[in-house]
Amino acid sequence: MTVYLHQEDLPAGVLAAGPVAIDTETMGLLTPRDRLCLVQISDGGGDEHLVRFAPGSDYAAPVLRQVLADPERLKLYHFARFDLAAIQHYIGVVAAPVYCTKTASRLIRTYTDRHGLKELVRELLGQEISKQQQSSDWGAPELSDAQKEYAASDVRYLHALRERLDPRLVREGRMELAQACFDFLPSRAALDLAGWPEVDIFAHI
Repeated sequence: MTVYLHQEDLPAGVLAAGPVAIDTETMGLLTPRDRLCLVQISDGGGDEHLVRFAPGSDYAAPVLRQVLADPERLKLYHFARFDLAAIQHYIGVVAAPVYCTKTASRLIRTYTDRHGLKELVRELLGQEISKQQQSSDWGAPELSDAQKEYAASDVRYLHALRERLDPRLVREGRMELAQACFDFLPSRAALDLAGWPEVDIFAHI
């Protein structure tokens, strides 16, 4: 298991075919204001690739862009809504089709209100991950080893989580509902970018 750090794009040929786990790190939570600093990606084979973007980047990243935009590759996220918006705003592609472990967790783990990645990994996989670097400076000139490990851990477990969550969704008859939610997430991210981040446009009032 190795963590690779790349600058401005993903090298060609480093990913196996099939689903990829995706995550992003930004300078904050307001997508148009807080620039995209890092995209993490893993094919589930044991390595994680971190693609770092410098201040003023044009986010061209042709290899990464091709992977993200590939309609044949399922993209696994935890809280896809945020990552989809960041990728669409800065890299200019809709990184779908989508599977979101947080959405799946909310649909199936109704016995708890704890749906963070740390809690999911602990319960379903019996592993402990640290969230200590979650609020660190991702735009710093150099990333620390702790930051790189944190970023890698955000994609390291998503393939395995999907394998645990899917049987539960099927067992409880919620797989079709989950898929409908996954399919809607790119539109939910587009609504965020268009100015409706907190407004429920489906609400009566």
